[in-house]
Amino acid sequence: MQLSQALHASDAACYVAKEAGRNRIHCYQPDDHSLLEKHGELQWAQRLQNGLDNDAFRLFGQPITAVCADGPGYHEILLRLEEQGEIIAPGSFLPAAERYHFMVRIDRWVIRNTLAWLGDQNRHAALPSHSLWGINLSGASLSDADFCQDLITQVAKAGLPHGTLCFEITESTAIAQLSSVSELIVTLKEYGCRFALDDFGTGLSSFSYLKQLPVDYLKIDGSFIRNVHQDPIDRAMVEAIHAVGKALAIKTIAEFVETQATLDTLHQMGIDFAQGDLLGRPEPLTQMASHRIKVMPR
Repeated sequence: MQLSQALHASDAACYVAKEAGRNRIHCYQPDDHSLLEKHGELQWAQRLQNGLDNDAFRLFGQPITAVCADGPGYHEILLRLEEQGEIIAPGSFLPAAERYHFMVRIDRWVIRNTLAWLGDQNRHAALPSHSLWGINLSGASLSDADFCQDLITQVAKAGLPHGTLCFEITESTAIAQLSSVSELIVTLKEYGCRFALDDFGTGLSSFSYLKQLPVDYLKIDGSFIRNVHQDPIDRAMVEAIHAVGKALAIKTIAEFVETQATLDTLHQMGIDFAQGDLLGRPEPLTQMASHRIKVMPR
């Protein structure tokens, strides 16, 4: 074994020992599943660093389409990594990004590049004036005071029309940082930003916190949506979320809509918006010409 391989092996074994409870020893074995998984994550850490250094991340967009809502939907900005011409989905690298503390840097990259692209499109009137774009914010970034202040500064400096930006935050993050997240929402709403609560329904105390979070959209977690057309429990959950959202004047969005049967059921239930491969797959922002962006008239 070469020195570099030995160092990687010892590093991986160290992480496994820490995760097992610390104050213990974990011996390296070539066929150890835990070590192989950890070694793969460590490789991802270097690949993520290279991606940031070489500007190898790419922005994609996926439509969120009106089902029963009167107004238009919006597009969610999604992240991909390009390596040697191959486009890699975030499920492959985001777990490592969270573990090795890359999320704040990645979110900064997304914010910077999205605002630059939207600013350019706005100056050239390449997008409808009332198009809305969703940007995900990680829990790590929302707990970073410097990031939040920089975010406010960048949004203010961008000077985009009100109703251009919608920041998406996960339910678990919002609940864990209720006070600071609420404050950030109120501040950014002064610049015309909207907010969506992502993965809604996964927290047991979801409803009790909604009164304190001035969000505009609830994105119902896909685990309740995939079988909503045939599972009465899932349907009851979605109906309950939609009813609470309606009472609070919050629009509902169903994630992971992949079949017509699912979409038909959501329409029957009165869900406002839907997102999924059935309605439009993610595509690079650079390919999203204005005539291809479907925005319903007000």
